[in-house]
Amino acid sequence: MVCYNRCAPRSGVNMIGYLAGTVIIRDDPYLIIDVNGVGYKVHAASDVLSSVSVGSNLKLFTYTHAREDVLGLYGFSRYSDLKLFESLINVSGVGPRTAIGIFAIGTGDEIIKAIIDADVSFFSGVPRLGSKNAQKIIIELKNKAGGGELDLSDSSNHSRNEVTSALKTFGFSAGEINEAMRNIDVHGKKTEEQIKEALKYLGK
Repeated sequence: MVCYNRCAPRSGVNMIGYLAGTVIIRDDPYLIIDVNGVGYKVHAASDVLSSVSVGSNLKLFTYTHAREDVLGLYGFSRYSDLKLFESLINVSGVGPRTAIGIFAIGTGDEIIKAIIDADVSFFSGVPRLGSKNAQKIIIELKNKAGGGELDLSDSSNHSRNEVTSALKTFGFSAGEINEAMRNIDVHGKKTEEQIKEALKYLGK
């Protein structure tokens, strides 16, 4: 069967969702990854680039951007970051190149915090974004990110849900809980430690 443009994959179809291989070329912001003799060119998030070199073994969650004239791969170290990327490109006016530019100025956790805090200035250094689209990202994603409705499918998100449930049993409101979670350091801490930190912040 011979396929021309009518057989091209639709934009947004994520045909390649995961890659595991060896970095053979690094040309920031791109990596070429050898997967069983096939080289995949991936536009990588900044945290990926900061942790790899040529010869590194690498596992990436990937988004495939497909149009008639373009086939691009975008790679992330965490599945939660891939899900956040997909949420960003679902905002009108934000394409894959702009969304990956957001990951160039911050980690997934920092992006979520900026959305929750309505911090438009966080996005000011992103090429092609502009303040209007930054505001649209915040407006469309803030409630989901702050209310736990943005499904990032990550163990850290599971831990956050456990902490939230525990704090609710102490009688705290959703607003108080979100404020505490924004202001405590949860990185690398167990759920029990996060609960203690949140209670300390909330004055219990």
